[in-house]
Amino acid sequence: MDTNTILYIVGGVVLGVILGYIIAKSLEKGKASKLIANAESEANSILKQAKVDAESLKKDKILQAKEKFIELKAEHEKVILSRDKKMAEAEKRIRDKESQISNELAKSKKANQSLEDKVKDYDFRLEFLEKKKDEVEKAHKSQIKQLEVISQLSAEEAKAQLVESLKEEAKTDAMAFIQDRIEEAKMTAQQEAKKIIINTIQRIGTEEAVDNCVSVFNIESDDVKGRIIGREGRNIRAIEAATGVEIIVDDTPEAIILSCFDSVRREIARLSLHKLVTDGRIHPARIEEVVKKTQKQIEQEIIEVGKRTVIDLGIHGLHPELIKMVGRMKYRSSYGQNLLQHSREVAKLCGVMAAELGLNPKLAKRAGLLHDIGKVPSSETDVETPHAILGMQWAEKHGEKPEVCNAIGAHHDEIEMTTLLSPIVQVCDAISGARPGARRQVLDSYIQRLKDLEDVAFGFTGVKKAYAIQAGRELRVIVESEKVSDDKAASLSFEISQKIQTDMTYPGQVKVTVIRETRAVNIAK
Repeated sequence: MDTNTILYIVGGVVLGVILGYIIAKSLEKGKASKLIANAESEANSILKQAKVDAESLKKDKILQAKEKFIELKAEHEKVILSRDKKMAEAEKRIRDKESQISNELAKSKKANQSLEDKVKDYDFRLEFLEKKKDEVEKAHKSQIKQLEVISQLSAEEAKAQLVESLKEEAKTDAMAFIQDRIEEAKMTAQQEAKKIIINTIQRIGTEEAVDNCVSVFNIESDDVKGRIIGREGRNIRAIEAATGVEIIVDDTPEAIILSCFDSVRREIARLSLHKLVTDGRIHPARIEEVVKKTQKQIEQEIIEVGKRTVIDLGIHGLHPELIKMVGRMKYRSSYGQNLLQHSREVAKLCGVMAAELGLNPKLAKRAGLLHDIGKVPSSETDVETPHAILGMQWAEKHGEKPEVCNAIGAHHDEIEMTTLLSPIVQVCDAISGARPGARRQVLDSYIQRLKDLEDVAFGFTGVKKAYAIQAGRELRVIVESEKVSDDKAASLSFEISQKIQTDMTYPGQVKVTVIRETRAVNIAK
């Protein structure tokens, strides 16, 4: 190719490029203007919508503000009304107080005036008494002088004669006093003789007392003894404190002795020990828990014994409280004779005798069974009432027939017999008690003395429990820590010992131990 052709081609290409660029720019400019126009249109529509939304929001906010204003205004008015009401009430109280103070001031003025009048009157009377006193002294001196002139004796001589006469009178009184003391010494000697006799009787009756006041608790091996005693004896002390039973651990193989005059306590201690040994956990807290459960068990057993007894005797319709008292008789004795066995025997005798006489045998059995229920008092105050009267009162209270009540109250001739049932019960009671070997007088007096020891302790304030142990040689008294302080516990021990010394007759010595224990209990949850 020649040079001109090349130049034409290059020029054409350059021109094409320039034209293409110009055309592209014009097209791009058209698109941009179209996009700008669309954007402006969309912006205008957004602005219009924003203005509409703004107006709507503005109206809503203005409406909410008005509602809030009305609500705040109402609350403000309520507060103002409440304050006005309180102010009105306060003003009324102030007016009442002012009126009351005015009345009190008026009364105070009257009282002050009355007091001033009385003070003036007392001053006047005091002055008058002083004048009278002076006049009396002058008259007394004048009378003394006149007496000295009449008797021809001075005041000192008269005093000497008076002293001599008083000496003679004092000698007479002294002789009478000495005579009284001699008589009292004779009575004391008789009392001491009685103590010696009672001590002798008790020594002779030891075997009987042991049979009736001691239980033997058998254990599998002697290793159990150590667990029952506990570290430094704390377990055995806890058992004795909880039950009131003296526990004797000696060299007797595979046996522990439980000693107490109260058979209920002894049975509670025996069952509690059996449960503790069977369970294997023996410590003070567990001991207290088991003793409480056993006490409830014994109470239930008492009810069951009462029910079985009335069923065996064919007695129906007996009040539950009377059934419970019949059950309690199992753990009581009368002159060494078991009270429940004695009452069952009397009931059977009464039934036979009533049938022979053509009377109602069921009613007779009922009276015979209940004739001694007064011997199982439910409280310390009941022991002061004769058991026949107390039993009659309980029977009346629980709806027994008048014939039965009279038979109970009259079987010791404490009230008049009004029915044929009463002498039958009295005769059968005597037959049951008089048969050979039925009663042992020594044991009953021994048990009564131990009960009297405990009753003396219950007569003092703050005493919670009292146990007579070691055959009455020791009285263990447990007091309430809230009512009795440590110092008071010491003085209480002395007061109880003095009361026993002055009010009771007993052989040997009685040791009084007062126990005060404070416990703080909390529960972790």
